[in-house]
Amino acid sequence: MADAPTTEKLPKPSPRRYFWPGGLSARLLVLTVLFVALGGALTLPPSLASYEQQWLLDRVRAAELASLAPEVAPDRVVSEQLKAQFLNGAGVDIVAVSVDGARSLVFAQPRPGATEAPYLVDLRDRGPGLGWLAPFRTLFGPDGRRVRVVAEPRIRKADFVEFVASDAELKRALANYLRRQILITAFVSTITGVLVYLALNLFLVRPMQRITRAMERFRTEPEDPEARIELSGRRDEIGRAEVELSRMQADLRAALHSRARLAALGEAVAKINHDLRNMLTSAQIASERLAALKDPKVSQALPRLERALDRAVRLASDVLAYGKTQEPAPESRVLPLRPAVDVAAEEARLSDEAVRLVNDVADGDQVSADPDQLHRILVNLMRNAREAIEHQDGRTAPGVIRVSLAQADGVSQVRVADNGPGVPDRARERLFQAFAGSGRPEGAGLGLAIARELAQAHGGDLALAETSPSGSVFELRLPGAPPRAPLKAPRARSSA
Repeated sequence: MADAPTTEKLPKPSPRRYFWPGGLSARLLVLTVLFVALGGALTLPPSLASYEQQWLLDRVRAAELASLAPEVAPDRVVSEQLKAQFLNGAGVDIVAVSVDGARSLVFAQPRPGATEAPYLVDLRDRGPGLGWLAPFRTLFGPDGRRVRVVAEPRIRKADFVEFVASDAELKRALANYLRRQILITAFVSTITGVLVYLALNLFLVRPMQRITRAMERFRTEPEDPEARIELSGRRDEIGRAEVELSRMQADLRAALHSRARLAALGEAVAKINHDLRNMLTSAQIASERLAALKDPKVSQALPRLERALDRAVRLASDVLAYGKTQEPAPESRVLPLRPAVDVAAEEARLSDEAVRLVNDVADGDQVSADPDQLHRILVNLMRNAREAIEHQDGRTAPGVIRVSLAQADGVSQVRVADNGPGVPDRARERLFQAFAGSGRPEGAGLGLAIARELAQAHGGDLALAETSPSGSVFELRLPGAPPRAPLKAPRARSSA
C-alpha cells in the first residue's frame, strides 16, 4: 500500500546579516580584495624603511662630498657663502667626520630656536625589526625635531661621517611615499582581486552554481530530465563532484522507482488479500475433507498440498508486513532468551523428527529486546535454515539448528548456526535486500530483510557471519548485556 505523506520540517533560514554579503561570488570578491590588500599592507613597513634608509644615505653621500671641500680649497679655507651653499645643497645643518678616532666638525650652520638634542639614527648597524619601526617613529613624532645620522663613508677614508638636519623634510618625504604606496596597494589589490575573482568564478563558482541548480531541481522534480547534471569532463574536484552527483541521482531514481513499485505491489496485495484469504480458506476446507478420506494416494499427496497452502499464506503475510509504512518502534526490555528460542523454534516447525533445535543458551541468560520483534527475527532465521536444509538435494544427515549467546563489551551476540547447504554465491551480495535476497525459487526474499530491519531498529544489526557448504552462521547483535538471572530453587515438597 502507498506510503502515507509525511510532513518534513525544513530548517529555518538564518537571519540575513547585512554587513556580510550572502552570495558566494560576492563573498569571494570581498575576501580576495581584503587578502590582497592585507598582503600589500604587510609589505609597507619594510618598503617604507628601505625608502627612509635610501633617503638618509643620499644625504650622507652629499654631506661626505661637502666634507672634502676644505681639503681641496686654497689654504683649506672655505668661505661662508660657499659653506652655506654646500649645506643647503646637501640639506643638512652640520657635517662632521671622524678620522682615526678624532671627530672634527667640517661645516656647521646654526639654526635659531633649535635647543633640543637631535635623535640618533645609526645606519652602520641597523636591525630589520628596528629599521621597520623607525619610519613610523619619524612620521608620528613631534614636529620641529632634528635627526643625527651616522654612516660609513664611501668616498673618503674615515671612521664615519655624520650630519645633523631637521626631520621635517624627511617626514614630508615619508608621508608622500606612504600615500603613494597606499594608493598603489589599493589599486593593485582591487585589480588583482577582480582578476582572481573572475578566474575563481569561472572555474569554481559557476560550476558549483550549476551543480547547486541541478540539486535544487532534482529535489523538486526527480523525474525532470533537466535536473540531471551534465558532466563537463573535468578531472579535478569539480568533475568528481559532478560524477558523484550523477551517480547519486541515478541511485535515488532507482530507489524511488523501487519504492513506487513496492507501494503499487502493497496496494495490489492489499486489494486482493480478502479474496486470497477466501480462496485459501476454501482450499483448506477442501484439504480437510480430503483428509477424512482413507485413500492412500490422497494421504500421500495431502502433506504437499498443506505445505503449498502454508507457503501461499506466509507469502501474502510477508508481503503485507513489508509493505507497511514503517515498523513500530521497539519497546525493549530484559527477557530470558532460552524460552524465547524454544517458542520461536516451535513456530518455525522445528522438531526432533525432521530439523531439530539445539538450544545452547544457558538457563538465566537474558537479552534486552522487544519480545515480539525478537520472536519474529528468530522465527525468520530458523524457518529459513529449516527450509534450506529440507530443500538440499541428496541430503542424508539430520538437520540441526544451533542457537547460542555470547556477551562482550556491552553487546549481546545471538548466533544461529545450521548444517545446511550454505548461502549460494549469487544470493550473498543481495542477501538482505527485499525481493532479491532469496536463494530459493519459491522464496520472496523478505524474511531476512524484515529481520535485519527489526535488528537495526533496536540499535543492533543482523549479519551473515559464516557460510560454507557445511552450513551457515547468522549473528544477531543487540545492544546491552544484561546479567544472568538467578535460577529459582525448586520448592521442597511438604510431607503429610
